[in-house]
Amino acid sequence: MFAVIRNVGINRKTVFRLLAFILVFSFRTFAADERNLLQKSADVRRLDQTLILHQKWVTYPVYTDRAGWDKMTGSLKTSLIKKGEENLNYTWQKITASGYLEFERSGSRLGQEEPFNTNTVAFNHLVVAELAEGKGRFMDKIIDGVWFFCEQTSWASVNNLFVMTKNRPPRSLPNPDEAILDLVVGDMSTLLAWTHYFLTEPMDNVNPLISQRLRHELQRRILDPYMQRDDYWWQALKPTQTFVNNWNPWCNFNVLACYMLLENDPQKLAQAVARTMQSVDKFINYNHEDGGCEEGPFYWDLAAGKLYEYLALLHQATGGKVSIFDQPLIKNMGEYIVNSYIGNGWVVNFADAPAKVYKPAGMIYRYGKAVNSVPMQKFGAYLARQSPDYVNCSCHGSGRDLTRTLENLRTWEEVEKTPGALSTPPYSWYPQTELCFMRSGNYFLAAKGGHNGESHNHNDVGSFILFYKNKPLLIDVGVGTYTKQTFSNNRYGIWTMLSHYHSVPNINGISQKNGRKYRARNVRFDSAKKTFSLDLAEAYDSAGVQQWNRSFTLQPDGVGLVLRDAFVLGEVRVNNQFHFMCARPPDITEKGVVAFWVDGERLTLQYDPLLFLAEAEPIDLPDKRMSNVWGSQIYRLRLTALKTASKGTYSFTVTALK
Repeated sequence: MFAVIRNVGINRKTVFRLLAFILVFSFRTFAADERNLLQKSADVRRLDQTLILHQKWVTYPVYTDRAGWDKMTGSLKTSLIKKGEENLNYTWQKITASGYLEFERSGSRLGQEEPFNTNTVAFNHLVVAELAEGKGRFMDKIIDGVWFFCEQTSWASVNNLFVMTKNRPPRSLPNPDEAILDLVVGDMSTLLAWTHYFLTEPMDNVNPLISQRLRHELQRRILDPYMQRDDYWWQALKPTQTFVNNWNPWCNFNVLACYMLLENDPQKLAQAVARTMQSVDKFINYNHEDGGCEEGPFYWDLAAGKLYEYLALLHQATGGKVSIFDQPLIKNMGEYIVNSYIGNGWVVNFADAPAKVYKPAGMIYRYGKAVNSVPMQKFGAYLARQSPDYVNCSCHGSGRDLTRTLENLRTWEEVEKTPGALSTPPYSWYPQTELCFMRSGNYFLAAKGGHNGESHNHNDVGSFILFYKNKPLLIDVGVGTYTKQTFSNNRYGIWTMLSHYHSVPNINGISQKNGRKYRARNVRFDSAKKTFSLDLAEAYDSAGVQQWNRSFTLQPDGVGLVLRDAFVLGEVRVNNQFHFMCARPPDITEKGVVAFWVDGERLTLQYDPLLFLAEAEPIDLPDKRMSNVWGSQIYRLRLTALKTASKGTYSFTVTALK
């Protein structure tokens, strides 16, 4: 779980209830198909024979190769150096004990996270500037940073310190006797391992103790713990560990990078690389063959995207002798990011995701090249033209991802020469993940089946979003700023998680429940008719529903969307109710018609006025994470049935009127 985990209490019983909830909520069990693609491609013995030692696999120029760096940075050199110059007088931000303890006291991680991230951004810019310029002008500041980080007790994020501690009640202060290997430790280790690789000589010219100390810290913080422990949940190395998500490829990529940059003993290196392959296979097994990312485009970067970077490094470190880029699953996982892009910066955003997200242009291009996907290559080139500063990138804003920056520098001219284009297939169907995206005329529809125990779940089986001319009409709100409640057992007290704040019905007065057993059934897609259908009955507990067949059809002539709900109830208690989450104010003055305006065009949602009463309410969005996407308000449209019925069919149509 990349997301922040918060808790204000320190009572032992409360803590372990939280830990149990996190595991049950966040992950699902492995897929039944144990593909083990990596382990089948090479064992320790083969790795011992194929791994390229002594960092001879690195394709970047060495620090002293000024002509090489000039060629690699090209016209970007001046801007990269300028970012370093802006940090020559940077003051390293201290993280106090009270900054850590604030997590326990108020649930906020900002006391630890803000100064830490500010430091990593400054350090990254300084290292890149020194590599680009090569005059030693930034070395004193870099050495200060190296020593500063080495003096820190832990590089782990405070929320992960709290939940990953071993054999004691969790607390937020780092324990110097325990190595916590989380996402942030991994990122920092790789950033510092590259620093060690490139800049050992200029550091040694000042004092050899600097690089020796850095090498020692990397050994004890990442290399040794990874091989000595098998109880980091994201490793999934124990038979009883059946949970995995984006943490797995993300952490394993960093472990692989550090071993390849730091370890030159052939046997130790082969054993470590084999261990990462065993672990990453668990993530690959976890994913459906269709390649759909249940964590959505926001987390794709750190799930499928990090898997690509892991596989690319493994390919490079073995001279291409260990590679699974020819597997259809790997290509399918990559192309999800293209298919889930709507246009104008908007993406399909079910679950914990904003509808506009950071998209790593260079990595998408390189992933596409590795799996021979032209749509991905063109999409990456398109995104690069939308974000010309993408080269000196950051990983979700953290500023720690030096590897991706180096790769962007290596390929930026190639990306610029590639024609940028959007792939707009008429439909994308993910039969195992149960996601369907469709286009017809000016309309884009995304709808989902699945279950309510998915990673970063909202109770949203049967929910959908609808865009017109790449502008939002009916939406998934997404999620607000993470708080201590977001990943606690009170998660479903947050309104954005609840089904009645998604475009799904309340049946017999009952909303959907959370949990894996609350799921869709009979999920189908008819590409000829452009119809996606599913039965929602099992998503509702105690609603007395026998069947609730929902279908979405995009009219072939581009007229609009037809939504039908055919139902059979075993008992009737209260009137059924439909919800539609709206990006624009709905006008309900005309009976049977809900009107919306999109750039001067009138769109209507039509319903039977003899069957429903329409109501609309504005919802204020004081949370900046949501208001930055939607503005200060969204709207919820409610259509309440005027009478009860044990069976029937409801129909709604969305049409644009000229």
